[in-house]
Amino acid sequence: MPALPDTERCRQCARWTRRALDDDDATLEIASADASFRSYYRVHSGGRSLIVMDAPPGQEDITPWLDIGRRLRAAGLHTPEVLADDAGQGFVLMSDLGNTHYLDVLADDNVDALYGEAMETLLRMQTGVDPQGLPPYDEPFLVREMELMPTWFLERHLSLTPDCGQWDVLELAFRHLVVSALAQPRVFVHRDFHSRNLLVTPDRSPGIIDFQGALVGPLTYDLASLLRDCYIVWDREHVEAWTEQCRLQWRQAGHLDADVDAARFRRWFDLIGLQRHIKVLGIFCRLHYRDGKDGYLHDLPRVLDYVLDVAGRYPELHDFCELLRRAVGDRDVAQARVGAAT
Repeated sequence: MPALPDTERCRQCARWTRRALDDDDATLEIASADASFRSYYRVHSGGRSLIVMDAPPGQEDITPWLDIGRRLRAAGLHTPEVLADDAGQGFVLMSDLGNTHYLDVLADDNVDALYGEAMETLLRMQTGVDPQGLPPYDEPFLVREMELMPTWFLERHLSLTPDCGQWDVLELAFRHLVVSALAQPRVFVHRDFHSRNLLVTPDRSPGIIDFQGALVGPLTYDLASLLRDCYIVWDREHVEAWTEQCRLQWRQAGHLDADVDAARFRRWFDLIGLQRHIKVLGIFCRLHYRDGKDGYLHDLPRVLDYVLDVAGRYPELHDFCELLRRAVGDRDVAQARVGAAT
């Protein structure tokens, strides 16, 4: 791993970490960065490997991360143990769950086992984590997320400013997705339960990270995040089999009413996944054009394929699907808009 950048913020992080460990010889190296302003460094101290999170105040607030982490650990789930934290400076020192993400190892010969563990974890998370006081994943929140798509994907990335008729199509599609989302049972929702945020660990696998955005929302949201992952694709037959497996497990556990049949559950799953991927089209473009994080455009074609595939199966979303197809045309959406500054 590369060494820390030579910046005052990184030096501040190193000083804080060494004081927290009472170890002037502790060394730090880059572990990872994510789609926010947070950075993560791996710390080596006295033969131990730890992680320090750097969440710059004014850009990130570590309080939700600390709160959700406590809730997950109280439910017996595998998340990092906090060794020290400083909300004023934006640092958290925690245990190291390793660096083997699901995405690193998923393959045809292990996917059933890994997803089986993840779905069992998801059930325990939804039934065991205390959601009291968490913000609701409500209609304004759902719509606000989807409106990132016309702003950043259509307008900024594709140079299409929707006219009144096109806005009518977008808003009608968004309405269908909101109605479906609000019809689902409300549970604890991680909101980023996918292959980059699940770690293969020697015991109690998977380890769960990046949970600070949790809300109380639709039952199938995290399942769609897992099975229709923005970073890896499985064929429709397997996804639908896993979805049905999960429905049956949840029903047997008393987590889902017996009258929720396979068709209804699949519609919930499809449409909340579509809501998520519409949002992600906007977020990935915003990460590129606003935040200078170029790698996310590489994943846009996969996300767009999800959107067009799912929307194309539902007659009420036909016009929305056609609007997107015409907007994209023969454009390679993985390529940045020519002349657009980051």
